[in-house]
Amino acid sequence: MSSLLTLRNLSAPTTTGRMAMALPLVSGLLLIPQAWLLAHLLQGTVVDGLSVSLLGAPLVYLALLMVARVALGFGADVLALASAEQAKSRLRRTLVETLFRKAPIWTASRSSGALSAAMVDQVEALDGYLTRYMPAMVQAALLPIAIAVAVLPVDWFVALLFAITAPLIPVFMALVGWGAEAANRRQATAQGQLSGYFADRLRGLVTLKLFGRDAAEIEQAGAASEALRHSTMGVMRIAFLSSAVLEFFAALGVAGVALYVGLSYLGLVNLRFEPFSLQAGLFCLLMAPEVYQPLRLLAAHYHDRATAKAAVAEIATQFGSASVEDDQIPSAIAVPATAAGARLVLHDLCVDAPDNRPVVCKASFSLKPGEHIAIVGPSGCGKSTLLEAIAGLRPYRGSLLLDDCELDQIAPSQLHEVIGMVGQRPLIFAGTIADNIGLGDRTADAARLQEAARRAQVSRFAGQLPLGLNTPLGETGLGLSGGERQRVALARLYLRTPGLILLDEPTAHLDVDTEQAVLDELMGFARQRTMIVVTHADAVAARMNRCFRLVDGQLLPMPVPKLPPAGRRSAA
Repeated sequence: MSSLLTLRNLSAPTTTGRMAMALPLVSGLLLIPQAWLLAHLLQGTVVDGLSVSLLGAPLVYLALLMVARVALGFGADVLALASAEQAKSRLRRTLVETLFRKAPIWTASRSSGALSAAMVDQVEALDGYLTRYMPAMVQAALLPIAIAVAVLPVDWFVALLFAITAPLIPVFMALVGWGAEAANRRQATAQGQLSGYFADRLRGLVTLKLFGRDAAEIEQAGAASEALRHSTMGVMRIAFLSSAVLEFFAALGVAGVALYVGLSYLGLVNLRFEPFSLQAGLFCLLMAPEVYQPLRLLAAHYHDRATAKAAVAEIATQFGSASVEDDQIPSAIAVPATAAGARLVLHDLCVDAPDNRPVVCKASFSLKPGEHIAIVGPSGCGKSTLLEAIAGLRPYRGSLLLDDCELDQIAPSQLHEVIGMVGQRPLIFAGTIADNIGLGDRTADAARLQEAARRAQVSRFAGQLPLGLNTPLGETGLGLSGGERQRVALARLYLRTPGLILLDEPTAHLDVDTEQAVLDELMGFARQRTMIVVTHADAVAARMNRCFRLVDGQLLPMPVPKLPPAGRRSAA
């Protein structure tokens, strides 16, 4: 997923991000004149015996520098948070767009809990890298050099000591960081697995309870939680160990400077051309902890980088290697006009199940604009799979031409305009009946919604409800029967103008009278449109121009059934 997400892409600086990294650097550089003024004030009062009135200007400058550094620090924190939120929002938007551009079969093959954890938890895990590690890295790269250069005219030996000891911290930080990165990757994987496990089991809680699997699933959830606890504690141990090691080396560096200054004052060490003044010694002592502070800060936040790398790896694992741009394929097909049928040609089409088992083998037929066909066959023979491949929801081999353009070369957004599909289990969202019908066209007014509901026979049952089309439904259509959900999905279709209509068992749950009414309206809507219907019902197949039977992966032509006057359904 390198084209979609890398730490380098995430940290690509915006104007806000550049300011967030520049302000701490400016604050650190202002520390040099601040320390020099403080050492000058102490030199003047302790050694030179100057009065406070003579030191008024340096005191004012010192106060101004301290206020400026506080303001810069506050501004840097605010800008860093704003920049991180922008980056996380941009990443989440990219992931959601990628998710929506994927075929449903891709989504169905992955844990919904793991995908949601990647978009929520793993993206949030990047916060420390963006708000703390990145500014600390800039400071660690420049401030020690600037401080060493500032100390060099005062005392060359202290500057040399800084140059020798300061690089030791990044070296040991890198050594510890290798272990931290591996531990964070294990922790991110365990967290994603637990999130996915919990979300999937929560969705199937009723089924698990009915089959007596609740106790076993609770035990497995406890084991997954324990694995996450162990991996998290491993990360914590490495973080604390690295901090202790780096603090030790920083303390040694400060102690070395203090020892050298003290011995110089006692006359036991003389590496200077002139005596050590109080101002020079204090300045070196004040700078000693500050030269290591950016490196210590970077070390303290180095685990944020490891956490971010593990989060990026987990997101890449869940979302694969395709970027958003990979799905934006230019299309040569023009969207058919209203009531215009599409031309469809299949040649040696092969479709596999998710387990790579062949379902359809070398299917070939052609549909003229406005032609209607039925596909029948025993349950589980692959009729729905073939319909999904024609809708662009499954990969296929061979040739599938829609209006003389290969289907897999058409952009998904344009396929949505050309193809209207109603599956066996249409998705109904929590909302009113009207809200669910309106998904077919969000610009539809109340009159169009009413007309679509009438044509799909939704008004038959909605008219008996106190709120009519404004009746609220639960998630997945709770409150509706299977046939009622199917009719709501058909009403959505009537708000659109597709050139190709694909229907999977559109009347499977309907009584005879309702079935005939639904078919009458459907045939009127599809009069000039191309339509493929998967069905077991002879009443549906009898209204088509041609019929095909799918048996053992082979698509064979068959006569259109002749329906007797009292005929209903037969096992096609």
